[in-house]
Amino acid sequence: MRLIVKTINSFIKTNQMRKLIFTLLITTLCGWAMAQSTVSGQIVDAQSNEPLIGANVLLRGTSEGTITDIDGTFSMQIPSNQGKLAISYLGYNTMVLTLDGGSNNYDLGIITLEASSVGLEEVVVTGVMDIVRDRMTPVAVSTIGPAEIQAKGGNVEFPELMKNTPSIYVAGQAGGYGDSEVFTRGFDQTNTAFLLNGQPINGMEDGKMYWSNWSGMTDVATAVQVQRGLGSSKLAISSVGGTTNIIMKSTEQQQGGSVSFLRGNDNYNKITASYNTGMINDKFGLTVLLTHWQGDGWAEGTKGQGQNYFISAGYKASEKSNFNFLLTGAPQWHDQNFNDRISNHFRGGEFNIKYNGNYGFLDGEYKTLRRNFYHKPVANLNWELTLNDKSKLSTVLYASWGNGGGTGDIGNRNNRFFTSDGYIDWDAVQAANIADAGAEEWVMRASVNNHSWYGLVSNYETTLSQEFTLSLGADLRTYHGSHFRQIVDLVGAPAYTQRANARFGEREITATYSPDPWAALGNSAELSERIAYNNDETITYGGVFGQLEYATDAFSAYVQSAVSNQSHVRFELFNETEANEESEKVNNVGYNLKTGFSYAFDQNNSFYFNTGYYRRQPFHDNIYLNFSNDVNRATVPEKIFGLEAGYKYSSRDLAVNVNLYRTSWKDRATTSSLNEGDELPNGTILTNLAYRNTVQDQLHSGVEVDFRYEISPAVAIKGYGSIGDWTYDGTLRQQIFDEDRNLLYEADGEDVDGVAVGGSAQTSFGLGADIKVLDGLRFDVDYNFYDRLHSNISASGDALELPSFGLLDIGASYNINMTNGQLLTLRANVYNALGKEYISRATSAFAPSTNDAENWNGVNMDNFVTFGKTTTWNVSARYSF
Repeated sequence: MRLIVKTINSFIKTNQMRKLIFTLLITTLCGWAMAQSTVSGQIVDAQSNEPLIGANVLLRGTSEGTITDIDGTFSMQIPSNQGKLAISYLGYNTMVLTLDGGSNNYDLGIITLEASSVGLEEVVVTGVMDIVRDRMTPVAVSTIGPAEIQAKGGNVEFPELMKNTPSIYVAGQAGGYGDSEVFTRGFDQTNTAFLLNGQPINGMEDGKMYWSNWSGMTDVATAVQVQRGLGSSKLAISSVGGTTNIIMKSTEQQQGGSVSFLRGNDNYNKITASYNTGMINDKFGLTVLLTHWQGDGWAEGTKGQGQNYFISAGYKASEKSNFNFLLTGAPQWHDQNFNDRISNHFRGGEFNIKYNGNYGFLDGEYKTLRRNFYHKPVANLNWELTLNDKSKLSTVLYASWGNGGGTGDIGNRNNRFFTSDGYIDWDAVQAANIADAGAEEWVMRASVNNHSWYGLVSNYETTLSQEFTLSLGADLRTYHGSHFRQIVDLVGAPAYTQRANARFGEREITATYSPDPWAALGNSAELSERIAYNNDETITYGGVFGQLEYATDAFSAYVQSAVSNQSHVRFELFNETEANEESEKVNNVGYNLKTGFSYAFDQNNSFYFNTGYYRRQPFHDNIYLNFSNDVNRATVPEKIFGLEAGYKYSSRDLAVNVNLYRTSWKDRATTSSLNEGDELPNGTILTNLAYRNTVQDQLHSGVEVDFRYEISPAVAIKGYGSIGDWTYDGTLRQQIFDEDRNLLYEADGEDVDGVAVGGSAQTSFGLGADIKVLDGLRFDVDYNFYDRLHSNISASGDALELPSFGLLDIGASYNINMTNGQLLTLRANVYNALGKEYISRATSAFAPSTNDAENWNGVNMDNFVTFGKTTTWNVSARYSF
């Protein structure tokens, strides 16, 4: 990384760079000197009045143009006081304004662009994105546009962009790049549906989201739509907390590109370059983006590095048929700092919030035990066909190939040594492994999770009459996952001894595999070289969906339904012979039904109501027991019932949203193993292995408010408030089965009625401001406060409330409009500007009663917590042309 910084510094000092700067200055001065007229204005979204940054403004028939700055404003000088001004923006209808020659200085004021009714206007094909404007009936939604993504991204996790949203809480999970976790209305990521251009991206096995797999999202996302609660998606995804749809860039019609460099805390460096060919002969276009980033990480031993590539090619076959091919990926590795005991952070009598005991030095070189590495290329082919003036068909065929995993240790822990200050003594480990050659060694392994995923989503939409619209579609997916361990580093040992199993006899493993995301593609251990475990699964999914909507100017209503079947087969490749490796096939049916209406009292005031019922299939990981092919007969579909109502006020200067919700989640099951000798609640002593099914219910309700007020063209304030009541409901119901699936015990367990659900702050509010100080110079500030955050453990009356805390983020942007539509944007961000230490997550029953480190004496020091980051920052420069 120092080499990159040094290279950039050296380049700035070269004659070529001086010539470039001199040329740009001369070109700019000449452009100003030749200008005869000035045209200016502000471009905003027609519905939200949000400024649109980066909108293209072009004087037709000339090369004169510009791009709007962070507050949506533009000012450009043109050689004539008449002509046609074309204003275009990704996802909006292009507007053409005529300059009639009546003035030498045009102030066009506020220019509103309407979102395209058929999708993203500048994207050649939209696919099946289920963005909210596709349906008239409102839902509880917050949209994060490209202005905020560009300004507030950088070296923060992508989920951090969502934190200024009601009922959204973002917590650190493992302390490294890409290890954040998002909660929506108190539900974790496994219960929130995440979509990429409308295609599901939650893990098929367990519903989890790994943000490190999507580390390039801040570069390629053009919008993020957070739909809380029932949402507008027609797919049978059965999300409980909500749906987050990430809308990526695609092939753009305008030629141009950009280069940017970002520098952040802890030696973070990132360079990005992109180029758009524009639509060539109105038929073909190509957009390409490349990124490289690296940094040392906020906590000790959390280095990271990655790349991002994005290619989008659009082809307009005819006026009625458009295609778009997209390929993107973000190979990365990052070192991790998992939840740690509070006591471990006291080193030498002093508190070190950044302590991480997962790394050390070998022969003077940095070496970590915990590294996540992954490469997940994603490809999709979109086809949009206009059948006639009433009907259209949108289809997306997609695929992803994930390769990688996470490293850790395996073997004889007597050969594991630490230095006096708490770090791994790799030199001592290596010496012990060499001295104990032939005995059981302590080595590094990787837990690998590879997959291949293919899917198709197709949506047919037709206008039945002036008021009625019908949509019908299909959602097909097939997924194959592989899970095993392989050796990464023998650390001086001659080999690792793998004990015999059903498939292979005892063997000495010498092959090692680098924890590198590029090397992981197609380079995994052979079956005989895999250690500890090895299993595959195939999940197939087929669903159909439909929606009927009635809409007039003032009233709209809809009914929406989806049904799907999931088929599961597991393959045990370690503890079963080849003849017995395949499990019984398990099929589960799920469905949902949603309906609602909205009524607009007048142009400014509207009300909506939605309700829905989901029957969600259990995850694959809950279907099979004890990491075997044994089927868990006790799993049942989960039942979710939601009610929500909202009021919306919208005018040119003020937008206010109020939402009420109630979500009931029943029959949520978790499975755990019991061992021989364990005693059951009825006194029975187990003579063999068994398993326990625990079924619990949850009830989440609350109120949300958000607003944005344009005080003047130069000042806008925004804010939100969220108060939730998220609790467990009733008692924990237990069922215990033996290995043959015979019921041994069944009873209601602990009464947890009213116990708070942990992991997410149940009370939060935020206040922010955008201030235009001078032409091109803008400041923004956001403050978020979190309270009633409980430790995240299983349902128990022991869960304690963590201390409340607040975060202050400050940013500034300066835009320099150059000639011919070129724009130089300088940006600086400071996150957690107050520098407070705080706990963002806890997985223990008890937690400190204060967030002040000096007052932690006397609390239980064996509690596992994740500490929030203290002050972080970045500065960046972006040149658009």
